[in-house]
Amino acid sequence: MPAENNPNNKQRSLHILVFSASLRKDSLNTQLAKLAVKVIEKKGGIVDYASMSEFDCPSMNQDLENNDFHPEGAKEFRKRILANDAFIISSPEYNGSMPGFIKNMIDWVSRIRPQPFNEKHALLMSASPSMAGGNRALWSLRMPLEHLGTRVYPSMFSLAIAHKAFTDEGSIADKDLQERFEVNLEAFMSLAEAAKNYPCIKKAWVEFLGEKTDAITERIE
Repeated sequence: MPAENNPNNKQRSLHILVFSASLRKDSLNTQLAKLAVKVIEKKGGIVDYASMSEFDCPSMNQDLENNDFHPEGAKEFRKRILANDAFIISSPEYNGSMPGFIKNMIDWVSRIRPQPFNEKHALLMSASPSMAGGNRALWSLRMPLEHLGTRVYPSMFSLAIAHKAFTDEGSIADKDLQERFEVNLEAFMSLAEAAKNYPCIKKAWVEFLGEKTDAITERIE
């Protein structure tokens, strides 16, 4: 039976976790994350919108891991990643890098086995009053995620002079930028949807060719 006529091959809706990596109430990155929610829903996706405060963790300390302890924020983030097909982070830039608390959260989650990042698709965004739009934070954020096997989308989106960029309705005032934002999101969704509905043979991830992992260095089960 042709694939398009086979009821068992019906495409499943795309579920995406979206959150701002900012704890500030009036964060520009929260505004950008909420705009992403609107676009995703308009394009037919299903959004799981979260707050960074739901994932906040104490400072990473392996001494705390006695009796298989993991912070509630880390367990919640892991659960939400596994429950969705992809995730989107809108991150502020602190001193030319990502905020310490999101790196701390990623470190905690990576200690739980099996860790959830491997082969998940992710899109990174930023908003900043600066001319660079917080882009340097995204390059630093890519590194731990890609190290853990996340398929980080190549085209990141950074909104410069963000404190003047939004309309009262929450969209981007510059129509060309708004269109670019939507096109970028739609392209990411298409890629994540293809991976969800048309999976290829999965390959084991290793950090170096020929590496033989053990319980301490292994990233996937």
